Amino acid sequence: MSQPSTNPAAGRGALLLSEHPAGAVHRRIVALTFAAWIFDFYDLLLYSFLLVPVARELHLSPEQSSVALGMSLLMTAVGGIVFGVVGDRIGRRPTIVLTVAIYGLGTLLCAFSHSLAELVLYRSITGLGMGGGWAPGQSLVAESMPAESRARYAAYVQTGAPLGGLLAAAAAGFVAPQVGWRLTFALSATPALLVLVAVMLWLPESDVWMRNASAGRLRGEISAIILYRRIIGLLFVVVLLNSEAYWFTYSWMPGYLELHRKMAAGAAGRLLIAMQLGAVLGYSTFGILADQFGRRPMICVYAIVMAAGLIPPTLLWHRAAATRAMIPIAMAAAGFGTGLWSGMAPMISELLPTRIRNTALGLLLNMSRGLQFFTPLAIVFLSARLGFGATLSLGALFSLVGAALVWILPETRGRTITDLDELP
Repeated sequence: MSQPSTNPAAGRGALLLSEHPAGAVHRRIVALTFAAWIFDFYDLLLYSFLLVPVARELHLSPEQSSVALGMSLLMTAVGGIVFGVVGDRIGRRPTIVLTVAIYGLGTLLCAFSHSLAELVLYRSITGLGMGGGWAPGQSLVAESMPAESRARYAAYVQTGAPLGGLLAAAAAGFVAPQVGWRLTFALSATPALLVLVAVMLWLPESDVWMRNASAGRLRGEISAIILYRRIIGLLFVVVLLNSEAYWFTYSWMPGYLELHRKMAAGAAGRLLIAMQLGAVLGYSTFGILADQFGRRPMICVYAIVMAAGLIPPTLLWHRAAATRAMIPIAMAAAGFGTGLWSGMAPMISELLPTRIRNTALGLLLNMSRGLQFFTPLAIVFLSARLGFGATLSLGALFSLVGAALVWILPETRGRTITDLDELP
């Protein structure tokens, strides 16, 4: 069999990369988009894990720390909108290059923060790049992988999220106490530079995008979004609920363990690492199961596991702490459940045409994440009335509602990625 072309401008008669069995080019795409995503998510979460030492040195109140947390999330919405459209206009590969450069710069600048205003500005730059990076990477993967294994390859890339969180937890728990939070931020910008060079040298462009570009089908995003408004609206509800569940769990969890459970940074770091190890397992297994049993049933199952795992370390802390290893196991289970995010990109990609795929991916993930600007502030507000553990446990409620509502969406397992491209 002929090798798949990495320059499919060769003509409409040539087979697309997704129509070839998985091979070396597919693996290179997965490896490079994975590298971009792992350090994308590492840079986003790093501040959450360094929140306590940063607040101590800059004399920030919990509300001010929440503003810095929230602004980075809010700016992911801006990045998602801007680079969602950019990715559909200029291509997946150059958009990945731009976003990696931006989030790497933002992380480096955080090392030089001396006030709340500077910290918010630099975290906003990080959020802008981070918000724009997910959609082009997942669009490229969805458009390049064979239909029967699309979810598993998307899951392998998405595993960069928990691995990025794992690296951030390790950096905060073991590196920062030795070198300080400033040098930790500075060192953390280095991987972005390496990824940037690798993507520029070796990542091919999406052949599906190139074919649509050559056929003149990449204009009219607004009219196409209006045409698909019902399915986009349903997707937004499901993504928003799961986003609320995720950020209720993660945004204040490090601070909760250190400030309210009085754990040392190393002990808290070990619990967070257990959570991220569970997440790595969840993300890496989700795609295999989703390709076999479908997107909806596996998102539902994983969401229920996340909700069950979140209750012991929050609402039932004292009872769970009296049982050996209960809290680490529960946190690992909560992390495992977040693996459902591996299914979001394939499902969205399969429900929308190429001309708005990147735009919609950017909008859906990052508009929902941008609304998380309010989540850290809401957690501080509610914790004063309900208690911190009870407040964080609300993430379980969001997860359960998300598990129920995923059934309003069509099942897309096995769908050809170009099925909707010829429709008006």
